[in-house]
Amino acid sequence: MAVEFYRHALREEDVQAVVAVLRSTFLTTGPQCREVEARLAGYLGVPHVLTMTSCTAALEVALRAFGVGPGDEVIVPAFTFVATATAVLHAGATPVLADVDADTGCLGAAGVVRALSPRTRCVIPVHLYGQMADLDAIRAVLGSRPVRILEDAAHCVEGTYRGVRPGQASDAAAFSFYATKNLTCGEGGALALRDPDLAGRARRLRQHGMTASAAERYQGTKGYRHWDVVDLGVKANLPDVLAALLVHQIPRLDGQRVRREALARRYEAAIDALPGWGRPHVRAEACSAYHLATAWAPRGHRDAALAALAAREIGVAVNWRALPQLTWVREALRADPADFPVACELGDRTLSLPLWPDLADAQQDEVVAALHDVARGLPRA
Repeated sequence: MAVEFYRHALREEDVQAVVAVLRSTFLTTGPQCREVEARLAGYLGVPHVLTMTSCTAALEVALRAFGVGPGDEVIVPAFTFVATATAVLHAGATPVLADVDADTGCLGAAGVVRALSPRTRCVIPVHLYGQMADLDAIRAVLGSRPVRILEDAAHCVEGTYRGVRPGQASDAAAFSFYATKNLTCGEGGALALRDPDLAGRARRLRQHGMTASAAERYQGTKGYRHWDVVDLGVKANLPDVLAALLVHQIPRLDGQRVRREALARRYEAAIDALPGWGRPHVRAEACSAYHLATAWAPRGHRDAALAALAAREIGVAVNWRALPQLTWVREALRADPADFPVACELGDRTLSLPLWPDLADAQQDEVVAALHDVARGLPRA
């Protein structure tokens, strides 16, 4: 490709951190995971952070820690990656889809109100593209109901809303360290919690419900520590060999976010100049992590735009088709696309442009020129 969709921003210090683990005696969950957890807790301002194998696993572990299970409902935005909904199913509960706000693509208070029922036990707002959902508004419409808020912050380690970071105003926040994320180790995730009892249960649940991890059981000259199983857990603990990739990235997050924002602002100006095109808008109170640069193509012409950009060797992607547009979700959850008009319109129009911290201005100029050329060649909406 002339301009790739994504390239990671790993540095030599990250490589050497992994080499050091490979030369050590501990590859699985151990000191590197503890270091990542401590650094992320400090960065987020949340007392408890647990590394996980994925954001999907973190969502499931959080729901299990809440006690959510069969007979319970969890509200999920209809415009998100499928894992937000399947994590609910793996926890034994029922995902209830809610339409999203047209301006941001995020789950808002109106969508939550329409999806609420006496069986609702949790709401999972997704911080789409790096912008936090309005948790204050969601909390307000929940009122005194005993409903948990679990943030899907897969796109949003660095974001804030009204000065609040993910995990600071909810029951838990789940993060992703997937290959294309702003903070990456290829595959991985984390869960941030404020409540020490919930954190303790989640820590056990991520590793078979055991009371002691391998690092805690084998204590050298201090002797062996026996363990018990006190919960029905899962296998979701991150190994040190992956955690090592994260340690030195955390202090670089804010500097890279500034660069991503500068690139995103240039894209926004380019998209705003195109008739019939649109994009999500970042609210004045929000500081976005700018995980993705998103354009909404004219209705009916997204796929033509994708093909034309790819033909010009510009890396593009779709994030995402709406959940009711996916065959399995539509059939398993009986989700009629007509009931989610905003989510399905975004699913038909959205495309993602190249965005990574080391993307050069000249490369972005190529993308913008190609985008304008492609837009001119599309039929008028």
